[in-house]
Amino acid sequence: MQHANGIAYTTAGPQDAPAIVLSNSLGTTLDMWSPQLEALTQRFRVVRYDARGHGASTAALDTVTLDTLGRDVLAVLDALNIERAHFCGISMGGLTGQWLGVHAGERIGKLIVANTAARIGSFDGWAQRAALVRAEGMAEVAAGAAGRWFTADFVERHPRSVAQMTDELRATSASGYAACCDALATADLREAIATIAVPTLVIAGEHDPVTTVDDARYIAERVRDSRTVALSASHLSNIEAAEAFNAAVLAFLAE
Repeated sequence: MQHANGIAYTTAGPQDAPAIVLSNSLGTTLDMWSPQLEALTQRFRVVRYDARGHGASTAALDTVTLDTLGRDVLAVLDALNIERAHFCGISMGGLTGQWLGVHAGERIGKLIVANTAARIGSFDGWAQRAALVRAEGMAEVAAGAAGRWFTADFVERHPRSVAQMTDELRATSASGYAACCDALATADLREAIATIAVPTLVIAGEHDPVTTVDDARYIAERVRDSRTVALSASHLSNIEAAEAFNAAVLAFLAE
């Protein structure tokens, strides 16, 4: 594990291959991308990192905005001397990817944003969740995570994997989680995404209660070089529908 400005990251795959950055969702770590590693490292240099406030990242949490999260990605690219990389982010990571498309498109080859929206939730909702975890810790948020992240069928068929992820969420830094809730509370790219000029794939989960297929269509309707794919999954489609997710990503990157 390496660090750039307090952001923990790791690389895998051929060093001379095109790079792709993978950006985790709120309350997870770079390990959430394990189902993608075998498929992607055959053709790409895969850069995974822990979002600020998560996992092994130690960056400051006093004021975190979407701008902060986007610039963290640029810091990792700079540390690796990567001028341009593909980017794939899910949920909060997908919103980070949209920020990069708007503000640093010259650093992005192709953009993949999954299970996300140009505006996720509401200011009040995120402020309330931030206040909850600051006051009471992660237990309540973790208790309801499985139903947000996965369909009931997946939870029933893969209880150990689901339990492992919810345990990791429960162990997440409350202050780090809350700081990213603060960032999401004010993040709104509904108008700005019309300026994204890089080829963009928007992946949605057909059963996602958090960021819907309609949210994906909203992005695709405004980003001129974009298309959508809907998978039979809930919010963490890269895990629940890993094979279909990998196929969609690889096909898009091969175009």
